[in-house]
Amino acid sequence: MAIETEVLVVGAGPGGYVAAIKLGKLGKKTLLVDKDKLGGECLNYGCIPSKALIHSAGLYSKMQKAGSFGLETGNLKLHWNKVQDWKASMVAGFNRGIAALAKGNNVSIMNGTATLTGPHRAEIETGSGKESVSFQHALIVTGTRPAALPGFAFDGKNVLSSKEALELPEPPKRLVVIGGGVIGLEIGTFYAKLGAKVSVVEFMPQVLPGLEADLLTPVLRNLQKLGVEVLTQSKAKSYSASNGGLAVAVETPSGERKIEADKILVSVGRAPVTKELGLQAAGVETDAKGHITVNERYQSSASHIYAAGDVIGPPYLAHKASREGILAALDICRFSGEDRGPIPWAVFTDPEIAFVGQNEAEAKAAGHEILVGRFPFSASGRAQAVREPEGFVKVIARRDNHRILGVGMVGPNASDLIGEASLAVRLEATVEDVAATIHPHPTLNEAFQEAAEACIGQAIHILAPAARSA
Repeated sequence: MAIETEVLVVGAGPGGYVAAIKLGKLGKKTLLVDKDKLGGECLNYGCIPSKALIHSAGLYSKMQKAGSFGLETGNLKLHWNKVQDWKASMVAGFNRGIAALAKGNNVSIMNGTATLTGPHRAEIETGSGKESVSFQHALIVTGTRPAALPGFAFDGKNVLSSKEALELPEPPKRLVVIGGGVIGLEIGTFYAKLGAKVSVVEFMPQVLPGLEADLLTPVLRNLQKLGVEVLTQSKAKSYSASNGGLAVAVETPSGERKIEADKILVSVGRAPVTKELGLQAAGVETDAKGHITVNERYQSSASHIYAAGDVIGPPYLAHKASREGILAALDICRFSGEDRGPIPWAVFTDPEIAFVGQNEAEAKAAGHEILVGRFPFSASGRAQAVREPEGFVKVIARRDNHRILGVGMVGPNASDLIGEASLAVRLEATVEDVAATIHPHPTLNEAFQEAAEACIGQAIHILAPAARSA
């Protein structure tokens, strides 16, 4: 007999498991299905393990330079196997935590591959056979997978996706990164800190395409210090075996080059996981790239089947997926009215980059006359105290009413600091609101306060006027 549930959630990543727990809290009988581990790509192969390795590499790099702090580190050693064991143990703990949260909120979990077989039915293939499930509503949150690149098929040995790049038994001595987006730069940076010779090949005119140049400059400067070679407007064509390693043929503006490598990381984008879901049988439509098309309530073309997260399109961000999953769950339970709100994003390079709201070009395109205020971390007591003075905070505000439209940060802990800015943008705060909010001293988030003050020429800790109209 078919298993009956009110809501079938397919995909247990940061969109799916959060939505399932929310549904459980709201009293819905919910079945959460995933063919892999709880937490999805983010927890197991992406966001969390990468940040763990980034943190370890950052500490290793800082300890090598600890003499400038007056600290003697002695014979510093990297035990990569212990780093990987710690990472795996942490991830496993989160897996168990999600399972406990699901159980505590009356969410059933099934490990298997789900295929829709009709508008209200699905088949789950598990390790012990096939199960039929009937549902009233479904939520598809299956995410994305790494996009392939012709000539560089993933083999897990020479050509790696981000997953394999985070699970290497030892750091590579030479790494070629094809694709200078977020994933490529984050992984390339931490391996460079561990001593790898890293080359980044990017087809577009700049790495992190679309990012404002001023926010990128401190990152490029530090990549140069780390010895990372950045090749823009360049195309990786092929690779071959060479001297016990690999040789990557790259077409650059100055001609073709061969770059020696031990491993190749391909990070040229991601593709939605939808082909295997049987969407057609349920009347669910997709766009030309395979993303499920939804309305503002996250309903697909079959109104009782919802979708959220990466599977409905970019930006591919875990926190976006979680928020959309919760909004879909609320709509299933007939609670509506909430909007998604501004989506902050962060890049865990060195220094970190974060942004929320409209950048300068977007604000102008929307018809606004704007004020832009900046405050450098070099003028921050806390940033100087922790020896991380690179970067700045930038506030973009409307000229007429001083409402904050967007905030950009590049510098220490930008990924943590952007949360306050996200609240300011969501609540339509003015620069005066932020300027009048007391921030503890000495802290990094004082830079946000002073950047807001700089919009109106009132920053205290910089001499030159930092505001400008546009």
